Amino acid sequence: MWSGRFREPLDTEFEQWQRSIVFDWRLLPQEVAASKAHASALCAAGIITESERAELRAALDAIAAEHSSDTGKAAVRDHATAEDIHHFVELSLVERVGSMGLKLHTGRSRNEQIATDLRLYVREQIELTITSLAAWASALVEQAKRAGEAVMPSYTHLQRAEPVLIAHWLLAYAEMLLRDVSRLHDCSVRLNYCPLGSGAIAGATLALDRTIAARELGFIAPTPNSMDATSDRDFVLEYLTALTFIGLHASRFAEEITLFATAEFGFVALPEAFSTGSSAMPQKKNPDLTELLRAKVGRIHGAAEAVTLQIKGLPLAYNKDLQETQEQAFAVEFVPQMLALVARFTLALKFNHDAMRTAAQNGYLNAMAAATYLVYKGVPFRTAHEKIGNAVRYALEKGVELNALSLAELKEFGQEFDADFFPAIDLNSTLDCHDVIGGTARTRVHEALHAAESRIAALTHQREAMHAGA
Repeated sequence: MWSGRFREPLDTEFEQWQRSIVFDWRLLPQEVAASKAHASALCAAGIITESERAELRAALDAIAAEHSSDTGKAAVRDHATAEDIHHFVELSLVERVGSMGLKLHTGRSRNEQIATDLRLYVREQIELTITSLAAWASALVEQAKRAGEAVMPSYTHLQRAEPVLIAHWLLAYAEMLLRDVSRLHDCSVRLNYCPLGSGAIAGATLALDRTIAARELGFIAPTPNSMDATSDRDFVLEYLTALTFIGLHASRFAEEITLFATAEFGFVALPEAFSTGSSAMPQKKNPDLTELLRAKVGRIHGAAEAVTLQIKGLPLAYNKDLQETQEQAFAVEFVPQMLALVARFTLALKFNHDAMRTAAQNGYLNAMAAATYLVYKGVPFRTAHEKIGNAVRYALEKGVELNALSLAELKEFGQEFDADFFPAIDLNSTLDCHDVIGGTARTRVHEALHAAESRIAALTHQREAMHAGA
């Protein structure tokens, strides 16, 4: 593609080492789409005829179809001479339409080609990831509906804190996933500008109408600056960072499920379809899915860190360093499938409501409700906190819960205690004292459940409408 300037051939080992076809073969669909759009722009500029445009586009479609199978993809990856995906498509075009295939590179550079292909690829991966996130969020909501008003202990510092509805705990993860969707959506909007027409650095040398390619490829508009367009990989880093958040949230969920599935907790039964046994210990059922899920964030975050270091300090505009950012984008292709698996795993979980309820009624989880009771009796909260703290210490020494203390014993800590204290700290009252937006009161969780369901349905409807429009 560039040998006219050189007298000596490339070192054979270096030539193989610097090729990107071994990983950018994945971009064949995007390269074909971008090349077809460029052909339309060339035709509008009078560089090629309408019949040449039609022949080039038909040949490009044929190349994509021929290499859509696993065998075809391997043929692209293992091509003997192609340096990258752009070179492969050009060689394939020449094989099909002769020297006319060389016309397609008129007015463009590989710098803008890869910038365009990678934007198209990341945009598609974002769509797949959002679809899988919606499926997982839907699974969490479905489990929350199944849980009804079943309760569990919540934890701070991994110590029992207050009772909450299981649904409230599940919806906490749904909220995380909906934030992840918003980050990905923001990223897809920011990257959705078309670099075609940017040339190698200073813009195309032909009077191309850049809006033609941008419109055909579904971009908002052409990129406004050619130097930035060919060297920008912010969108790759932003995409990987958004995926890192997803990995972190998935890891937190995995950690809790792994803990809750232990005999020490006994809160959840792992679905056998997503677990394995031990080759040595016959009784074992191991949480392989959650353990692997917990580890995946390392790969995702590692990719984001790699891109950070790859683009750090690069002078404008394109540098070969940017080739390395592609591998990091491809390294996280597993995320949509991972999320789809977690969605099915979540739906298959069986919670031990009895064990969770028992745990929520032991360990003085009603102490906050008890302090609130005193506040309603006119006691300043700091004083109420101290009085209940003293009562808890006394109950600990006696080996009973707060509601097992007699009224006479309670009055030792304050004359404000009366017979209405006991119903004020039973399980339902303890839950319902959190009657604020976002709290675990039963009516509030019911509202939140329907709100989450509506948000997920709206998200799904929006994606379907976008796909129908496309």
